[in-house]
Amino acid sequence: MAYFERVGASVFRPTRHVGGAWDPEEQHIGPALGLLAHLVEQDRDARRDDGLHIGRLSYDIHGRVPLEDVESGVRVARAGRTVELVEAELAHAGRTVVAVRAWLMRPGDSGAVEGTGLPGIPGPESMKPWDPSTVWPGGFVASAEVRRDRTGPGRAAFWIRTEHQLVAGEPVGPLAGAATLFDLANGMAVRADPQDLAFPNLDLTAHLFRQPRGAWTGFDTTVSFGPTGLGLTSSTLHDQHGPLGTLAQSLTLRTH
Repeated sequence: MAYFERVGASVFRPTRHVGGAWDPEEQHIGPALGLLAHLVEQDRDARRDDGLHIGRLSYDIHGRVPLEDVESGVRVARAGRTVELVEAELAHAGRTVVAVRAWLMRPGDSGAVEGTGLPGIPGPESMKPWDPSTVWPGGFVASAEVRRDRTGPGRAAFWIRTEHQLVAGEPVGPLAGAATLFDLANGMAVRADPQDLAFPNLDLTAHLFRQPRGAWTGFDTTVSFGPTGLGLTSSTLHDQHGPLGTLAQSLTLRTH
């Protein structure tokens, strides 16, 4: 089982497991975000052998995309020996649907000063399973295994993993695998019933101070709604070794 199949050198076909939460006949943007991270890492490894780490993924979501083929492109926006800025995008029918700007940095030994003040969350074994398809439709949500501790509207800690491959037959690194799940943060700690209010995100930015490890990705998430139709989903990202970065999604609030 996979989210995408590569049908050309730069062309990918979504499977039914990519079906969206707002509209099951459109793509959920989550797998596309993971795919772009994967393509940035593939491009890096094809050009150099020093294993730059991705420290930031900043995505802009340009619009809806049907469950049809998307074409990809990657370019180096700012080359460097120790730091690079790489851009990648997915397009459908000649229109960009999602783009990422990624900062890559040369790794070094900072173990002597390693640490964070970000609080941890209980591990997945400490949380109860939760079926997100009770709130959301679509193939992508149905493909996720979730353990969750919800403490109130717009507030929850949760862990997510999936057994699905990102791209059929292709090895994918831990970061691209985790990035595939990042966009689910907005739907796991809802502040309002999505049947009454739509709150899609326009972007997603992840800042990382270390690379993820393991199959589970953890989130400590708060959803905030403002008085003029704007919202924000903020998360601290975790793996089973502790916090590893932060995540933010800008929301547009729309009544049905």
